[in-house]
Amino acid sequence: MRELEPLHGLRVVTSQEALDTAPWTDRVVVLRFAPDDAMILGETTLDLSGESAIVVDEAGFVGCWLSTQELADHVLPHVDWSLPDERPVLAQGLVAGVPAKLWLTTDQSLLLCAAPYAHELSERLA
Repeated sequence: MRELEPLHGLRVVTSQEALDTAPWTDRVVVLRFAPDDAMILGETTLDLSGESAIVVDEAGFVGCWLSTQELADHVLPHVDWSLPDERPVLAQGLVAGVPAKLWLTTDQSLLLCAAPYAHELSERLA
Protein backbone atom coordinates (compact mmCIF):
# COMPACT_ATOMS: atom_id res chain seq x y z
CA MET A 1 0.00 0.00 0.00
CA ARG A 2 1.32 3.44 -0.90
CA GLU A 3 2.15 5.92 1.84
CA LEU A 4 -0.42 8.58 2.69
CA GLU A 5 1.14 11.99 2.05
CA PRO A 6 -0.03 15.51 2.92
CA LEU A 7 -2.45 17.00 0.39
CA HIS A 8 -2.37 20.75 -0.09
CA GLY A 9 -5.17 22.59 -1.77
CA LEU A 10 -7.77 25.27 -1.32
CA ARG A 11 -10.87 24.86 0.83
CA VAL A 12 -13.79 26.77 -0.62
CA VAL A 13 -17.08 27.41 1.09
CA THR A 14 -19.56 29.31 -1.04
CA SER A 15 -22.92 28.82 -2.67
CA GLN A 16 -23.65 25.61 -4.53
CA GLU A 17 -24.27 27.65 -7.67
CA ALA A 18 -20.86 29.32 -7.44
CA LEU A 19 -19.13 25.95 -7.15
CA ASP A 20 -21.25 24.48 -9.96
CA THR A 21 -20.38 27.29 -12.37
CA ALA A 22 -16.77 28.03 -11.39
CA PRO A 23 -14.37 27.92 -14.38
CA TRP A 24 -12.27 24.92 -13.27
CA THR A 25 -9.34 23.96 -15.46
CA ASP A 26 -8.50 20.40 -16.48
CA ARG A 27 -5.54 20.33 -14.10
CA VAL A 28 -7.61 20.64 -10.91
CA VAL A 29 -9.52 18.08 -8.90
CA VAL A 30 -12.64 19.44 -7.23
CA LEU A 31 -13.64 17.35 -4.23
CA ARG A 32 -17.19 18.33 -3.28
CA PHE A 33 -17.53 17.46 0.40
CA ALA A 34 -20.99 19.07 0.42
CA PRO A 35 -22.97 21.13 -2.10
CA ASP A 36 -21.40 24.34 -0.75
CA ASP A 37 -18.03 23.01 0.43
CA ALA A 38 -15.13 21.81 -1.70
CA MET A 39 -11.42 21.11 -1.58
CA ILE A 40 -9.58 22.09 -4.73
CA LEU A 41 -6.36 20.21 -5.54
CA GLY A 42 -3.96 21.59 -8.15
CA GLU A 43 -4.83 25.26 -7.67
CA THR A 44 -3.13 27.84 -5.47
CA THR A 45 -5.43 30.78 -6.10
CA LEU A 46 -9.10 31.09 -6.87
CA ASP A 47 -11.14 34.03 -8.10
CA LEU A 48 -14.86 33.70 -7.57
CA SER A 49 -15.58 37.25 -8.71
CA GLY A 50 -18.64 38.73 -7.14
CA GLU A 51 -19.28 35.74 -4.91
CA SER A 52 -19.31 35.70 -1.15
CA ALA A 53 -16.87 32.89 -0.46
CA ILE A 54 -14.45 31.62 2.12
CA VAL A 55 -11.24 30.50 0.38
CA VAL A 56 -8.40 29.26 2.59
CA ASP A 57 -5.37 27.02 2.24
CA GLU A 58 -6.24 23.46 3.24
CA ALA A 59 -3.58 21.15 4.61
CA GLY A 60 -5.65 18.98 6.93
CA PHE A 61 -5.84 15.93 4.66
CA VAL A 62 -3.52 13.17 3.59
CA GLY A 63 -3.91 10.85 0.65
CA CYS A 64 -2.43 8.76 -2.10
CA TRP A 65 -3.25 8.12 -5.74
CA LEU A 66 -3.99 4.48 -6.54
CA SER A 67 -4.35 2.54 -9.76
CA THR A 68 -7.56 0.63 -10.31
CA GLN A 69 -5.71 -2.57 -9.35
CA GLU A 70 -4.23 -1.05 -6.17
CA LEU A 71 -7.68 0.16 -5.15
CA ALA A 72 -9.14 -3.31 -5.71
CA ASP A 73 -6.31 -5.10 -3.90
CA HIS A 74 -5.65 -2.83 -0.92
CA VAL A 75 -8.71 -0.69 -0.23
CA LEU A 76 -11.91 -2.32 -1.46
CA PRO A 77 -11.53 -5.37 0.82
CA HIS A 78 -11.85 -2.87 3.70
CA VAL A 79 -14.95 -1.07 2.37
CA ASP A 80 -18.34 -2.44 3.39
CA TRP A 81 -20.46 0.09 1.51
CA SER A 82 -21.43 0.31 -2.13
CA LEU A 83 -19.33 2.52 -4.36
CA PRO A 84 -21.21 4.73 -6.82
CA ASP A 85 -21.15 3.57 -10.43
CA GLU A 86 -20.66 7.01 -11.98
CA ARG A 87 -17.18 8.46 -12.47
CA PRO A 88 -15.67 10.83 -11.54
CA VAL A 89 -17.27 10.89 -8.11
CA LEU A 90 -16.37 11.51 -4.49
CA ALA A 91 -17.49 8.75 -2.15
CA GLN A 92 -17.29 9.00 1.62
CA GLY A 93 -17.52 6.41 4.36
CA LEU A 94 -15.49 4.16 6.59
CA VAL A 95 -12.44 2.49 5.09
CA ALA A 96 -11.05 -0.13 7.47
CA GLY A 97 -13.17 1.52 10.16
CA VAL A 98 -11.63 4.97 9.58
CA PRO A 99 -13.55 7.95 8.12
CA ALA A 100 -12.17 8.41 4.63
CA LYS A 101 -12.99 9.59 1.14
CA LEU A 102 -12.39 8.10 -2.29
CA TRP A 103 -12.14 10.24 -5.42
CA LEU A 104 -12.93 7.69 -8.11
CA THR A 105 -12.17 8.17 -11.79
CA THR A 106 -12.15 5.62 -14.58
CA ASP A 107 -8.39 4.99 -14.39
CA GLN A 108 -7.23 5.98 -10.90
CA SER A 109 -8.47 6.86 -7.44
CA LEU A 110 -7.44 9.13 -4.62
CA LEU A 111 -7.75 7.76 -1.10
CA LEU A 112 -7.84 10.56 1.44
CA CYS A 113 -8.61 11.11 5.09
CA ALA A 114 -8.20 13.77 7.73
CA ALA A 115 -4.55 14.02 8.77
CA PRO A 116 -5.17 12.95 12.39
CA TYR A 117 -6.42 9.57 11.08
CA ALA A 118 -3.47 8.95 8.75
CA HIS A 119 -1.55 6.61 11.03
CA GLU A 120 -4.63 4.56 11.89
CA LEU A 121 -5.71 4.18 8.25
CA SER A 122 -2.19 3.31 7.07
CA GLU A 123 -1.78 0.73 9.81
CA ARG A 124 -5.12 -0.93 9.03
CA LEU A 125 -4.48 -1.08 5.29
CA ALA A 126 -0.94 -2.45 5.63
